[in-house]
Amino acid sequence: MSAIEGPGVFEDRSSSPSRHKLRPTDIHSVVCNRVTASGQEQYLVRWAGNWGSSRIPYSWHTIDELSNSLCHLQSYLENRQNESGSLSLHHESRSSSRKRRTPDDEPISQYLAPAQQRSVHPDYSRSSSVMSASSDSSRSLQSESRGAIEPGVYNAVLQKKEGYIIAKASPATNVAHVSGLPTSTMLEHAAQASTTAAENRIRSEMTRKLKALPGAPITFVNTLDRTSPPLSFQFVTKSVLREGVEMLDVETIVGCKKCRPDMGAQKGCEYTKMCGCLEFAAVDEARLTEEERAIYEASGKDNVSKFGKKFPYFSSGTRKGCLVPFYLESRNAIYECNQNCRCGPGCKNRNVQYGRKVELQIFKTQNRGWGLRCSQDLREGDFIDTYRGEIVTDAEANIREREAGLGKPSYLYVLDKFGVDNGIAQEDLYVIDGEYLGGPTRFINHSCEPNCRQYTVSYNKYDFRVYEIALFAYRDIPAYEELLFDYMDKDDDDPLTEPEGEHRAECNCGANNCRKWLWV
Repeated sequence: MSAIEGPGVFEDRSSSPSRHKLRPTDIHSVVCNRVTASGQEQYLVRWAGNWGSSRIPYSWHTIDELSNSLCHLQSYLENRQNESGSLSLHHESRSSSRKRRTPDDEPISQYLAPAQQRSVHPDYSRSSSVMSASSDSSRSLQSESRGAIEPGVYNAVLQKKEGYIIAKASPATNVAHVSGLPTSTMLEHAAQASTTAAENRIRSEMTRKLKALPGAPITFVNTLDRTSPPLSFQFVTKSVLREGVEMLDVETIVGCKKCRPDMGAQKGCEYTKMCGCLEFAAVDEARLTEEERAIYEASGKDNVSKFGKKFPYFSSGTRKGCLVPFYLESRNAIYECNQNCRCGPGCKNRNVQYGRKVELQIFKTQNRGWGLRCSQDLREGDFIDTYRGEIVTDAEANIREREAGLGKPSYLYVLDKFGVDNGIAQEDLYVIDGEYLGGPTRFINHSCEPNCRQYTVSYNKYDFRVYEIALFAYRDIPAYEELLFDYMDKDDDDPLTEPEGEHRAECNCGANNCRKWLWV
């Protein structure tokens, strides 16, 4: 083992990529970083698990060894950046009782047993399956200012098994038993050490992840810093139903029976009164005769099935496929045809169900984290994408909201469009949670003056609790203008009540008509 001189410079490991990796579930967190003499980045892992009376294991690892656990690495780098280079928040004492804090301004050798301090041969195990302190995953280091040899594995031994690196607690006297990791010296070194290789690996992984998604391309760009969108976010093409959530069986889906694919110049459904899918759609009152209007108003405007409606999308011209003003300027639910219809897959009343067709770009904003924009011009009424995620019960959503706290952004969207009209109590409604899985619309920011708007889209007119939330361009949007929608989903004439106390959050959308407050 060669000694590397100079504080903050450490012995290199094997230059070849490691075939053995750490499993994400075995990692509690990444807590520190350092750079070797040759420029190799290494990261200190705090191991997960119930270690009983044993001290928590820590060990240094290369980026290759952490390649299956880049989410942990990304979380560490983001915390590091948020602390402006100070890594003190990652100290173990912060996660334990504040009344019992181990001093962290002395060299690690102070905490080693005498036999460990005297040891100059760091081969801690006779077994070839156990990784020694001089192996690929646990090189020793030497600080000139301290003059003490510091092992790369603490409070455990590491083993290679079936392609993975695992930690095993060991009471042996030749194992470095240490408290108070990472030490202040480690943190000082970390504050000056480069993390460029890890940042590049994370960016490459996010790029690979986005390229693998179906549909039009999704890219990301960051010209402000070296961070990337969260790797922990799982992109899905449709919402995932969680425990307690039930979607009506496919047998309950009733399609239009009188329409044909060859109707309407080969565009499927042609007459709104014939299309059974529009049974519950809003009535086009402008087209009512005087007699029809009298009957309609006499029913309290509840008898909608017998009157003319509007199909939601333009079927020809320069705005083909765009949402028509009747829907764009209203809160009327959109009912698309479905798999049980006779109008055929090319029907003009099918759009959202075929998914996103526009290219999107996730980008870093100046003051609001990640945002979303389109790399092509959008027409007024163009479909962008759905807001999707985990669909959970109202009770589960309340639990998640409480656990997150008021200071954390909320990604919850209540599916309450049909609740009041159909006697569904608040506690029986479902909620979309787009925080951990969903689509690119998860990154759309709020504006009190949005250029996008969200609409209810249903494929099953009898399912009042599970449906799509679709986002459409509310006006023409030039390429690369940030996409924004109103989190409060308010119309201009809706009364505004200022939220009180801790249940309000200041809005910084910057719009001329900003309401100043959001509440979560």
